Amino acid sequence: MRVWRSLRGSSIPSLGASKLRGIRFNSSSCRAIVLPRFGGPHVLEVRPNVQIPDLNPRDVLVRARAVSINPLDTRMRSGYGRSIFEPLLPLILGRDISGEVAAVGASVGAFSVGQQVFGALHPTALRGTYADYAVLSEDELTQKPNSLTHVEASAIPFAALTAWRALKSTARIVEGQRVLVLGGGGAVGLAAIQLAVAAGCKVSTTCGPKSINYVLEVGAEQAIDYTAEDIVLAIQGQFDAVLDTIGAPETERIGINFLKRGGHYMTLQGEAATLADRYGLAVGIPAATAILLKKQILYRYSHGIEYWWTYMRADSEGLDEIGRLSEAGKLKIPVDKTFPITQAREAHEAKEKRLVPGKVVLEVD
Repeated sequence: MRVWRSLRGSSIPSLGASKLRGIRFNSSSCRAIVLPRFGGPHVLEVRPNVQIPDLNPRDVLVRARAVSINPLDTRMRSGYGRSIFEPLLPLILGRDISGEVAAVGASVGAFSVGQQVFGALHPTALRGTYADYAVLSEDELTQKPNSLTHVEASAIPFAALTAWRALKSTARIVEGQRVLVLGGGGAVGLAAIQLAVAAGCKVSTTCGPKSINYVLEVGAEQAIDYTAEDIVLAIQGQFDAVLDTIGAPETERIGINFLKRGGHYMTLQGEAATLADRYGLAVGIPAATAILLKKQILYRYSHGIEYWWTYMRADSEGLDEIGRLSEAGKLKIPVDKTFPITQAREAHEAKEKRLVPGKVVLEVD
């Protein structure tokens, strides 16, 4: 787990040229969107001179061209993960990025200055991508698909890696299996559908009426409008893997009961951060671990299935395949609206008020 130092004052040293290779970069600070305290969109601040940390040997400095807004960003801004992040304020939000390599650490061999890249930071990163320059490790980046613009590319990595971890790392789906995605209209759900189809699986999904045509277009075999149909009656057959992007008690019950023995149920709504925020790290994390273990044992014996809370993590193999699929047009996340990065407040407000239902991207000039 990477832990960045605070953004306050001079606590982050300037970027040392002695630690870089192939450098075309000569500034120690940059513009960034900073979160000084938790709250609504109004708390976000544009700061012109936020210092850039030294690069570790395997780090890459990326000149951002586009960064997307994920639900995790708006939740963190509002205080989700407070028990972890509050002592470390101010933070820079943002996980996805698409841009160019500006500098590389001494041990980086896969990237060179000027190369077009895209990727995503771990959920716990403190210095995010809402900035002119972001620092990512070598395994958090891959070559940007030439067929995509920076805006299009920035919408993909975090959501796709979240889906990748669930389906490929945890469930280990293979050709011929059946996958159910509960909540297929969101970015993670769309990515999961496309990853499963690319792996040769048959996919059923639930979504809202506005997403029906699109999920079918990207390869879902069955799309169920949860607002108009009884999901339990509409879903057909049993599944080898269920990815629940909603995480409500009802969707968990549905997902569990549609799994074959030996199948995997994975939900994005684990309780670790919520319980840690409520009771503190010392009590919340052990309590969450106990809840997860209890559910795993319960469902293993009652249904013969595996139960998991799933989160995004860096995976260079997964990111490389995501890049290849995106280049081939087999993995895409539509972008509904873009904002200049200086309008991050307005972009967060649009997402929070659901004025823009789909993906929102901040463009960096």
